[in-house]
Amino acid sequence: MTPAIDLDHVTKIYRRHGHSRRFVTLKSALLTGSLVAQLRPDESFRALSDVSVQVPRGVSYGVIGRNGSGKSTLLKLVAGITKPTHGSVRVNGRVSALIELGAGFHPEISGRENVFINGIMLGLSRRDIEQRFDEIVEFAEMEEFIDAPVKTYSSGMYMRLGFAVAVHVDPDILLVDEVLAVGDEGFSLKCLDKFAEFKRRGKTILLVSHGLSMVERFCDEALWLEAGDRRATGDPKRVVQMYLADVEQLEDELLAAADAKAQASAQADGSGQVGESPNDPKGPEPAAEQAVVSPASEPDNPLDETASALEPAEQAPPPPEGEHAEVDEETGLVNMFTANEGRWGSGAVRIEEVTLEGDQGAGHVFHTGDRMTIRMKVRAAQPVEDFAFGISIFSTDGVCCFGTNTNIEEMESASLSGAGEVEFAIEQLDLVEGTYKLDVAAHKRDGFSYDYHRLLYTFRVKSRTKDVGIYRPRHVWRFTDNLRFKPVSAAADDSSSD
Repeated sequence: MTPAIDLDHVTKIYRRHGHSRRFVTLKSALLTGSLVAQLRPDESFRALSDVSVQVPRGVSYGVIGRNGSGKSTLLKLVAGITKPTHGSVRVNGRVSALIELGAGFHPEISGRENVFINGIMLGLSRRDIEQRFDEIVEFAEMEEFIDAPVKTYSSGMYMRLGFAVAVHVDPDILLVDEVLAVGDEGFSLKCLDKFAEFKRRGKTILLVSHGLSMVERFCDEALWLEAGDRRATGDPKRVVQMYLADVEQLEDELLAAADAKAQASAQADGSGQVGESPNDPKGPEPAAEQAVVSPASEPDNPLDETASALEPAEQAPPPPEGEHAEVDEETGLVNMFTANEGRWGSGAVRIEEVTLEGDQGAGHVFHTGDRMTIRMKVRAAQPVEDFAFGISIFSTDGVCCFGTNTNIEEMESASLSGAGEVEFAIEQLDLVEGTYKLDVAAHKRDGFSYDYHRLLYTFRVKSRTKDVGIYRPRHVWRFTDNLRFKPVSAAADDSSSD
């Protein structure tokens, strides 16, 4: 059977703006060959590179990928808005495209006139449009505004009217590019119902979306584009999982780079000094002479045995230049929740390396319910008897999600000398999706800091379940027999349940 859409080794190259070189005349450019062929590599941009795709008739086909991956360019090629630089695009059937918000609408004339103009552009006769006009206006919920100039419409009104026209011209192929994001929930459900109707009628739908759950549930096949290249095609769930794995790898690299920068900044900043490194040929300074950075910079968390948010401001010298924390005017105590990121302490015990590890090794991206291990390599230049190790997890808005230390958990220190390793294993990471910061510390049992790392380590928790809050306890729903829900597989086939 002839496919509805056939892209054969399609390449699309755009010229970059801002370069000074110009053709002498258009005629000379045409006579010497392709305009694009004369561009240097740094003057051109490949939106698509040798992409071949076939979309069978009656299939709902999803296209996913990061911003700038070529998704919208592919839809514009199928719609005939632009032509490929190389390769061919064949489309069999009437196409209706909803690619750009308000595309084809003239702002100075009314919505009524724009409906007729767009309908004619999509291949309908004036009589056909008159027969469907009331249905279009009702679907778009635009009865009160259809005679107002389009320039007075909100973005949601643009989208509703454009979608209504696109789906009521009875196309064989419907192209949709991420425009449903501007609609309210009620209209989005109406659009999903329309998609389901199109599927039942055997229409072909090509959908570009960042809504991965929608692609998984609604589409029969999926394409993953990455920087203009076809990375994967096939079953939507498999393609989405491959894409998410790649996204998580990139997130991990970005988080690692950001953490490395923060740690380097804390080490270079005068406020981050924790004594000389034990590996420095000059040797460590005597513990009594090493600078102690003010606990005023420390956060409120259970790393301190007292687990108090306030510490006497006079316990240590003033905070270093550039560091600050709020001090209660009445009590003169420092609120350590306001501490900036950084590193401080006497240096008698140093935390030399911190890694976050999952079942697949070191990383910064985890999933709700995963095992996570926090591993610290520590070193004491001289034997130490009074010590404790602690960790605290914070949300990005500063809420302490969890914190503990060895002293709180009644582990009485005995001795530490030379290099050692501390491992803190979280068997099940019951946090909701979000980004979290980690504090680690080595300190005396009374809270005096040897080496405090404040907000220098970041990890991200991913979940397909969009809970709210911080903590996701293990739980089970139970219902009486007269209270029923659709099975997951059935709900997936009914787009109106989304």
